[in-house]
Amino acid sequence: MTIRIEQQEAVNTAAPAVVDQKNKVGEVKEELVLDGGFVVPDKVVSSNGFAAPDINAFGNSFRNYNAENERQKTVENLYKQQHITQTLDFVKKMRAEYGKLDKAEMSVWECCELLNSVVDDSDPDLDEPQIQHLLQTAEAIRKDYPNEDWLHLTALIHDLGKILLLPQFGGLPQWAVVGDTYPLGCAFDESNVHHKYFAENPDSKNPAYTTKNGVYKEGCGLDSVYMSWGHDDYMYLVAKENKTTLPSPALFIVRYHSFYPLHRHGAYKQLMNKQDEEDIKWLHIFKYVIT
Repeated sequence: MTIRIEQQEAVNTAAPAVVDQKNKVGEVKEELVLDGGFVVPDKVVSSNGFAAPDINAFGNSFRNYNAENERQKTVENLYKQQHITQTLDFVKKMRAEYGKLDKAEMSVWECCELLNSVVDDSDPDLDEPQIQHLLQTAEAIRKDYPNEDWLHLTALIHDLGKILLLPQFGGLPQWAVVGDTYPLGCAFDESNVHHKYFAENPDSKNPAYTTKNGVYKEGCGLDSVYMSWGHDDYMYLVAKENKTTLPSPALFIVRYHSFYPLHRHGAYKQLMNKQDEEDIKWLHIFKYVIT
């Protein structure tokens, strides 16, 4: 796929050391705590007094994968299929096929509109069409960081790869498009959601893939790591191969925003290089604003 994007001037992507709390959430008086290298409030309250809810649309806490309801059964089955089926060989095959970028040529908005009919079965918190998520995310980022136009665009496009679910892009199953991502070619860290199902993955029986670093060298950089295949890696390939002018942190957000074992639990950090350590600061900002 080729996406047409108007070229922007180079931008300064030095991550802010301290979040401007007045700009971010209105007058905030809660105690500040350090989170992922940034000063943030204990509780996010907007300028109109709205506090972020503690429960999702299904009455459970966010990212609760153990709740008993029909939605959770769908979510768990997706991860079961993903963890059993996604191998290093599978990922290499998918990257080779979709790296051709021969499916379509369209504008960003045309691509957004395709997501009107897409629902992410891996999300325990949301069952709405993905275009709503894109617009809400971009608007949240725009309000909190009005001068970072590259970040607004990144928020809008970060999930566009979910078009892989549509017939014209291969109609891939949900387990090959959505869900938390993780490296292939090394041991499956226990922080991965529904880790138990990795026991049935063929790679779990290959000694070369079962050590902490596996086929990689410590500090090799995440760009050298094969991630589980899905919308994240596809959109990253689309942007990179089309020679996007978006900065390095934007590509990092696109490829790793579903890499929860890393940015929530600190797993696989030994594979990061210095550029990754800089870029992940912006990913923390991105996840903080939209959570």
